[in-house]
Amino acid sequence: MKIEKADVVGYYKAIAKTILPHLRNRPLSFKRFPDGIAGEFFWEKDAPGFTPSWVKRFPVPRREGGAPIDYVLCNDTRTLTWLAGVGGIELHPFLHKVPKIDVATHVVFDLDPGEGADLRHCAKVALLLREALPLQSFAKVSGSKGMQLYVPLNSGATHATTETFARLVAEEMARAYPKLVVAKMSKALRVGKVFIDWSQNADYKTNVAVYSLRATGFVSMPVRWEELSGDLQWTPAEAIERVRKVGDLFAEVLKLRQRLPDVGRASARPAPARPPGGRAEARPTFTLPKPSSQSGRRLFVLTGNELWLEMRGRFKRFLLRSDLVAISLGEIEIDPRYYRAEEPPGVDDRGAYEIIEGSWQAKRFELWFSGKVMSGPWSLEQADRTWRLTPR
Repeated sequence: MKIEKADVVGYYKAIAKTILPHLRNRPLSFKRFPDGIAGEFFWEKDAPGFTPSWVKRFPVPRREGGAPIDYVLCNDTRTLTWLAGVGGIELHPFLHKVPKIDVATHVVFDLDPGEGADLRHCAKVALLLREALPLQSFAKVSGSKGMQLYVPLNSGATHATTETFARLVAEEMARAYPKLVVAKMSKALRVGKVFIDWSQNADYKTNVAVYSLRATGFVSMPVRWEELSGDLQWTPAEAIERVRKVGDLFAEVLKLRQRLPDVGRASARPAPARPPGGRAEARPTFTLPKPSSQSGRRLFVLTGNELWLEMRGRFKRFLLRSDLVAISLGEIEIDPRYYRAEEPPGVDDRGAYEIIEGSWQAKRFELWFSGKVMSGPWSLEQADRTWRLTPR
């Protein structure tokens, strides 16, 4: 299914009133397709360097230490439209709200079909889970191959407690229905079964938002229990029409207060420390990208009259003339020292660059550089056998 950027923007504008309450004040990861659904994609956790100043953000400490991750908060239509405009097709919020990032507002059971299983198997497991749970639950399809079951809490439970509860329930379901359910991570055990992924309740995990568009071209939609035997796929246009007719079937998830039964003393990781004052006063200084990172930040090096841009684990080299015409010199391997700022002498600048839009296939890019010499927005566009690098 082909979806253009205008379709994505149009869908999120139309669904904004319904989806925004489910995103409000939740740190957000988003899957970005700068050249459309058919092109390259990557995850954005840290707000991109070109994020407008009016977009709200919240710093979350990294588990491994270092500078906090500056997550986007999508609290209004303007921000939602901006995300769609930069290729943010899939929206994945956390299960908590700021500033209480150690408190889960609900439990989620992520139902992932293994090889030989499908959405029908997930629906069957969802119904069995509903009967087994001591609390009210709500179902939604992921817009891809699986489903999620949400148990609203809104009562102060920590991620430690919710993750333990979800694991215990998943393991009990696997014991009760061994031919249908598995609770262990190994993909080899999932053949013909549905994996109940309880780990999605960890404080560092995100889940696809209800009403989020997916790269499949379908939408993650809430479903009534009696609908689980029917067709469970909705296109953006169908999703908008469905909401117009039935309203937000997940509205209760936002306000229903329930308490988990006692699951014993949870052996959880310590909650991350909250930043002073709850918010960052300024954008953090960007660190160098990591090798093989899934984010949109890539390494660049400016050395003499050459610009090197990381792409798929290698440097693409460009010879820069005085008129900023860039001549492609092919590719070279990346010396790991460049990621550690231990590069050889002669480097004039290095840092991260990000793709705002464009691709090698389209022969044009809008780029954002976060270096000392190379900084801010630049365009890189091919003309015949050369490229032109232009500050914006």
